[in-house]
This record gives sequence, structure tokens and C-alpha cells, in this order.
Amino acid sequence: MNIASIFSERFPIIGMVHLKPLPGSPAYAGDLEKVIKSAIDDAIKLERGGVNGILVENLGDAPYFKDPSSPEMVASFTKALVEIKRAIGLPLGVNVLRNGARAALAMAYVTGSKFIRVNVLIDAYLTDQGIIEGNSAELLRYKRSLGSNGIAIFADIRVKHAVPLAARSVSDSASDALERGGADVLIVTGKRTGLPPSAEEIRELKASGPTLIGSGLDEKNLDALLPLADGAIVGTHFKEGGRIGAAVSQEKVKRFMQMVEKLRIKYGTP
Repeated sequence: MNIASIFSERFPIIGMVHLKPLPGSPAYAGDLEKVIKSAIDDAIKLERGGVNGILVENLGDAPYFKDPSSPEMVASFTKALVEIKRAIGLPLGVNVLRNGARAALAMAYVTGSKFIRVNVLIDAYLTDQGIIEGNSAELLRYKRSLGSNGIAIFADIRVKHAVPLAARSVSDSASDALERGGADVLIVTGKRTGLPPSAEEIRELKASGPTLIGSGLDEKNLDALLPLADGAIVGTHFKEGGRIGAAVSQEKVKRFMQMVEKLRIKYGTP
């Protein structure tokens, strides 16, 4: 699969829906319907603002397990996906933090979502959850057993909030993710949430395959960075006041997407 099989636009922008804490997480407030309503509200604002897809993530569940799969998380996350899909018409993606790729794939499969994000598909990283190893062998076998080949795998390379345990080049990791790990699309990020990658990092990853900017894109660096990639995932910048835990600002989304449209006109079709 490729980006064009999901998104028809050049430079597709995927907005983030960050779920509030779900049942079972330390900060869960005891009202799942309120969590889902907040998620739907953000999704609607993102769609009305003009984004091309939405990635749903359990950001509120910190601290994260390496490979979360608790029944209450999976059930509540799936319910949120179903309700979001009923409210909007955009392609959906799923990311289960920290590296719950099989849970994400199962949820995507039963809800008709188009892609999943996998933070550590190959290699091994030292993270705030400890050492996380790539899960491509288990994930691809699970994908085949479900018959879910229509769901794309978006894979982080040098994922944020982590450092690699081996001194490998970005291009080697990218090539292995695509050729041996089953990735369809690569993601490049800054070191932490809200920080952008450098132009050099984007170019290096893009030389290996289809690449999305996964963090830190905003109105100030949009013109310089987006044309170097194939699209982007935008979360923090779309929030009110630029605060990760705040609600989505439809006006910020609309203004950003107007700038993206100017780039599409400037660069034309791929």
C-alpha cells in the first residue's frame, strides 16, 4: 500500500485525536461517555477545518505499557473509534501507546480504519518504558491471520522519546522497515512531542521511501518542511494555546490547511 491509496490529496495532513484517560489508566476520571464526547468534538473540528485524515491515540493513558492489550482499554478505545467513525467521513488510523501494534491492528480491522501507527516496528530502543524491541514478526503474522492486508502500517524511524540501542544509519533502519518489517509509510519526528525533525532528517528518510512528518509541524516551519515530505501528522499545533491536553481549535486547523492548499497549488500533482 502507499499514501495515495488512502489519501487523494498531495501533502495529506492527518490530525490527531488524543483520547482522555481510558478505563484502567491511572488518570481515568470515571466517565467514558465524556471521554468519547471530547474525542468526537475534536474529530469534527478537525474535519471541518479541512484535514485529510485522523489518527486516534490513547495519549491520556500515561504511563504506558510497552505492549498494552488490557481488555478494558481495547474495549473502550474501540468504542471511541466506532463513535468517531459515525460522526465523520475521513480515513481513520489507530495508535496504541506505547507500542501496542497488535491491539491497534485488531481495532483498525473491526472498525474499518485505514492505517495504524507503530512506534517501534524494527530495531530496539531505550524508552521511558524500558527497552522496546521491534514487533514486525508478530504483527505481520497477525495481520495475515486477520486477512487485514488493506490496513497500512505507518512506522516511526528513530521514534521520539527514545534512543536506539545500536548505531545504525537512518537509511539502513528505513530500508529494513520497508523491505523486512512490512512498513508501508515511514514517520520522522523530533526528539519529543511537539518538536520538529530537521530538514536533513526528513530528506534522509524520504530518500528511502514515502515519509510523513510526525511531530512539530506548524505555521512557522510549514513552507520549509512539508514540501520535503509526502505529508504530515499534526497534533499539538492544532490545540488551543498549543497545549497538548487542550481541545482542538477549528480556526487554527482551517488557517493551517489554507496554507497547505497554497503549497499544493505551488507544487502541483506528484
